[in-house]
Amino acid sequence: MDSWKGIAIGLVGVVAACAGWLVTDALEANNDFCTACHLPSGAVLHVGIREGFDARPVHNLAGAHGSSKRESEAGDRNFRCIDCHGGVGWLGRAKVKLLAAKDAMVWLTGDFDEPDHMQYPLGEADCRQCHTKYALDIDADDLSQRFHNLSVHNADLGVLCVECHTVHDGGDDSATFYLDTTGVRQQCARCHSEYQEAVK
Repeated sequence: MDSWKGIAIGLVGVVAACAGWLVTDALEANNDFCTACHLPSGAVLHVGIREGFDARPVHNLAGAHGSSKRESEAGDRNFRCIDCHGGVGWLGRAKVKLLAAKDAMVWLTGDFDEPDHMQYPLGEADCRQCHTKYALDIDADDLSQRFHNLSVHNADLGVLCVECHTVHDGGDDSATFYLDTTGVRQQCARCHSEYQEAVK
């Protein structure tokens, strides 16, 4: 009898986990859900980040994403927070959902502060969901493509996309792809000695 109880509890746990996964998928599809929590000060969570994402005209890379369309199974649609911050693959999604569940529990206790860093930072796989490795026969007149056309500046760069392409802060010039010049020079200095003195 006890073994049947254990099996029943296990099945209930599996059903609850699956239902929770599906429900959170539906909730996370709405950007308002992602910023719905209020901090102890009464401010909305990530208010500045959300303003940049929604701002028109666009003034940062997040806004450029927010104003763009993403191809999906259901057709083109606007980018959502979860498109970049959802994790890649089953394991990545599970990590994000577990962190979100932990954050929700902390928020419910009333001891929640605005995070000052990402617990599960964006990696190459997150960016490469949409931005694949640049081909070698690309337009040599496009500055970004000339840079990434060198294999050492492409997949072999050794620098994460987000180390140069800061999304919620950084530069505000679309012509330079919203790159922050100071941050980019710091990354360049890792390999190029001519930049090392300039960034000290």
